[in-house]
Amino acid sequence: MFDFEKLDVYQKAKQFNKEVYSFLRNSKTIDSVSKNQLRRASLSIMLNIAEGSSRFSKPDRRNFFVISRGSAFECAAVFDFLRDETILSEEEFSQFYGKADELSRMLFRMIGNLTSN
Repeated sequence: MFDFEKLDVYQKAKQFNKEVYSFLRNSKTIDSVSKNQLRRASLSIMLNIAEGSSRFSKPDRRNFFVISRGSAFECAAVFDFLRDETILSEEEFSQFYGKADELSRMLFRMIGNLTSN
């Protein structure tokens, strides 16, 4: 087992990605650009957590976690857009947005722990 697989944040990111993929697979009304962007951003969260955990220096690990957090923000923005376009219901928006927010908060704590004082 790789170290990143033991991280709660990775497991949550993996589950989030799975739910996003399922939503995208079942949605016929999302344009291809938004669909591709959301697919890439949700996958980026977990991939950057995995890659960051392999780095030896704190600044290097921190950088990957910052990128991962940025991808969570990107997902939140796409969900916001899809809600405005009435492609995403308010309930679906709240669920996805809440999970992206949770990932962002977890990553923020990890980044803070790796920041030099």
